[in-house]
Amino acid sequence: MTQPATRRTVLATGAGAIALGCVGCGAENGGEATSTPSASSASASSPAAQEAATGGKALAKTSDIPEGGGKVFKQEKVVVTQPKKGDFKAFSAICTHQGCTVNAVADGTIDCPCHGSRFRIDDGSVAHGPATRPLPKRSIEVDGKSIHLA
Repeated sequence: MTQPATRRTVLATGAGAIALGCVGCGAENGGEATSTPSASSASASSPAAQEAATGGKALAKTSDIPEGGGKVFKQEKVVVTQPKKGDFKAFSAICTHQGCTVNAVADGTIDCPCHGSRFRIDDGSVAHGPATRPLPKRSIEVDGKSIHLA
């Protein structure tokens, strides 16, 4: 005599089928297969070749980031700062309070226009609330006079 399937059995079996159905479905980026141009396949002076060589999208020249200040890159949702000469840092430009995009770097802080939160340019920590969590760090690479997302 067979017993009716329990909810747990149905859910476990369904999850297993889904997992098996997705083996090899996609790449680490959520299933979309993409290709990155290699430095040898693109001309050495092209932006694609430069991105491939440095690991990410070119954001700015080092001279674009003022010492003791920074710059917000809204499209990339990143803010790059230079607390001390030659010391470049990057953080998410999304405020940890309610998700607004920060809009300015002034007087040693990264400022959010929505509710007045301010974050320190050297480590992204909260200088003034209402935010209680620091801005998450982002990876950048400084290659000569260029700053790239890593």
